Amino acid sequence: MTDITTMKIVVVDGNTLNPGDLSWSALQHLGEVEIYTHSSAEEVLSRCQDAQLVLTNKVVFDEPLMAQLPHLRYIGVTATGYNVVDVAAARERGIVVTNTPAYGTDSVAQFVFAQLLMMAQPVAAYCEDVSERWPRSRDFCYYDSSMLELAGKTFGVIGYGAIGRQVAHLARAFGMRVLIYSRTPPETLLEGCRFVALQELVAESDVISLHCPLTEANQQMVNETFLRAMKPTAMLINTARGALIDELALRLALSEGWIAAAALDVLSVEPPPADHPLFDMPNCYITPHIAWATREARQRLLQVVVDNLKAFQAGAPINCVS
Repeated sequence: MTDITTMKIVVVDGNTLNPGDLSWSALQHLGEVEIYTHSSAEEVLSRCQDAQLVLTNKVVFDEPLMAQLPHLRYIGVTATGYNVVDVAAARERGIVVTNTPAYGTDSVAQFVFAQLLMMAQPVAAYCEDVSERWPRSRDFCYYDSSMLELAGKTFGVIGYGAIGRQVAHLARAFGMRVLIYSRTPPETLLEGCRFVALQELVAESDVISLHCPLTEANQQMVNETFLRAMKPTAMLINTARGALIDELALRLALSEGWIAAAALDVLSVEPPPADHPLFDMPNCYITPHIAWATREARQRLLQVVVDNLKAFQAGAPINCVS
């Protein structure tokens, strides 16, 4: 077993994982640890110069950077997606790369329904002005926006991994009919769910939620053709990857009424430019990539990060992607 007390571990951008409400102590028992909330591209090289193990969330580790880090043996990505690392270059250099899967399933699925319920029954919007408007109402209530009952509606899930399955489960709990599409037909489906072709899902769904990984094949899969095929009353939800959607086509769809609304927790560029084309759309509800970020999910993520490091130090790495 490797002498862990001699290992230098550098966390290059720990703020999103732990902005201060979690403890790093389990990690600090694994070696000499340096934790940085953020690191610029210029700072990464000097900070990681003597490190054997590095943890990164969004800081890129490409071949030129790895070539300048002769002691580097391990890169742990503190997320499920690992496109920030040139995995092929790491493999050539004998650097192990791991990710942290399945930590946020419940939190992301819950967030999908927070988005959906916000669009179906805009509770927060009514709360904002109720003290001004309700006392002046001639009736015992007032409502000036259309509200939607979910029971009996059709929910389309694109991507049937752990999060997609949990979203389908919650949709069934709301009494919704569920259609599933994924690249590989699942061996089993929840009762009340049906696997269909993508075209059928798009045409029949009242709600479509994206839960697939981003690949070259599905980049901007939600394009003009896709959006025109949706019901004009349908709603689109994306907690997966922003680049799954052609954002200019979505703006056109929302402005011209091809679909009713969209709720996006991810955009194609993050952080986005201040003049992003969807920011001024009243029927597009955008949140800053926070579906995963409950304290419980981040605690699980940190535990997986620690477990990955322990396994590597013991000579039996897990969750390897290189």
